[in-house]
Amino acid sequence: MKHIIPDPLRVVGVSLIALSFAVTVAVAQKTDNPALAPAPVTSPAEKAAIESFENHVKDYVKLRNKVRETAPKLSKDATPEQIHAYRTTLEESLRNARKGARRGDLFKPDITSFIRRTLKNEFQGRDRKEIRDIAFETELKGVVLRVNYPYADSAEQSEMPATLLAKLPQLPKEVRYRFVGSNLILVDRESNVILDFMPDALP
Repeated sequence: MKHIIPDPLRVVGVSLIALSFAVTVAVAQKTDNPALAPAPVTSPAEKAAIESFENHVKDYVKLRNKVRETAPKLSKDATPEQIHAYRTTLEESLRNARKGARRGDLFKPDITSFIRRTLKNEFQGRDRKEIRDIAFETELKGVVLRVNYPYADSAEQSEMPATLLAKLPQLPKEVRYRFVGSNLILVDRESNVILDFMPDALP
């Protein structure tokens, strides 16, 4: 039986091609992962604005946690009425703790400029049309956006695309961004209290 001795150079060449393909696939998968999407290029001034915004949101979370400590505790078997009473108490306590809060306390001009630029760059052409269509499907009749007051449970809200979340200033788990029509709101996940909002945020 005749044995064929593989050409060392051929083996090396095939191995390099296979390795190159594997690396390409890995890079493609990494790029497609929204959580690993490259961050937008920012200037030193924008970096400072982002850091300031994130710190202010963290300060809110610290205040929120202190307020929660004084709120009545809910049992695992709490009734809908007890849950409603808890949320109402928490909303009122947060409102009292943030007396004087108004629009622009968190979304200051420097961070709103960065966010608007990011939204404009992120949503162009088809993507822009799709996200606007989704946002404007939200029913806004009778909805009032008011800082320090809850967003109505019955009102619709549009979720933020994961690819966009990766490029906006990062939020603690207790707070989220939401689109309400063309407006961008910052809301407490548990109480649904609006912390701040940006009118006409979508380009």
